[in-house]
Amino acid sequence: QVQLVESGGGLVQAGGSLRLSCAASGGTLSTYTMAWFRQAPGKEREFVAAIEWSGGRTSYADSVKGRFAVSRDYAKRTLYLQMSGLKPEDTAIYYCAARPYGGSSSYSQNYRYWGQGTQVTVSS
Repeated sequence: QVQLVESGGGLVQAGGSLRLSCAASGGTLSTYTMAWFRQAPGKEREFVAAIEWSGGRTSYADSVKGRFAVSRDYAKRTLYLQMSGLKPEDTAIYYCAARPYGGSSSYSQNYRYWGQGTQVTVSS
């Protein structure tokens, strides 16, 4: 069992930056893939980025490539999402998710554990 707690959301102007964090407790993360998803009001939850915990291989949604960077601190058991060049359309609740096996996936149903989410609002 893995517990995930996100932090770092807030209100930022367009063009600004934010860094989200996701602290993981419980379980052994060596085989895990960790990911960020987001959900805007009235929209489906969508994939943002993922990282394989051991090897560090990353993947990104096309909409955030070149603007967002996912990383992890192995010792601190913390996942990060560095967001820059933020746009109003990035406004959403951002969720951290964990998948025990199977590598990176952009499908939310493949992730077993979820955090409670953190709100990111980008003003124009």
